[in-house]
Amino acid sequence: MAKRFSFRLEPLLKLRKSLEQDAQRQLALKIGARNDVELRLKALQEEHTQALESRRTGPGQEIDLTFWADLERYLMFMEKRIVHTRLDLETAEREVVQARLALNRAHQDHLMLLRLKERRQDQHALEILHEEIRDADETAVLRHRFGGAQPSPSPAP
Repeated sequence: MAKRFSFRLEPLLKLRKSLEQDAQRQLALKIGARNDVELRLKALQEEHTQALESRRTGPGQEIDLTFWADLERYLMFMEKRIVHTRLDLETAEREVVQARLALNRAHQDHLMLLRLKERRQDQHALEILHEEIRDADETAVLRHRFGGAQPSPSPAP
């Protein structure tokens, strides 16, 4: 009776699969963080545009200089926040790229072990097949030696 296939590296295969799943979760978190920064940047740019639009005055309207001074300070503050948010976005993009690379590495490591397991399974199945063929040949030889020596009936003349 042939023994059942067992893969010695099965615990390592499970570990690599869990590492790949963890890398997928990390990538999803990094993409979510990047998307949040993008939304924050768009909101800041929209707020900046609205503040610029509020500077406009119609013909003949009086100009409030304190409002304009406060608005200019606010616009400078918004521009600094936009610059910092762009830097945050670049950092988030780099983190996404790193997370993708880590996922790619984890996936390759998992696939490498999975392919090794498949090759070993195929090799085991081939060995089992050879063993079964060898057993069938031995059985046929034994049958021939002990019971198959009788002549076959010839047709009557």
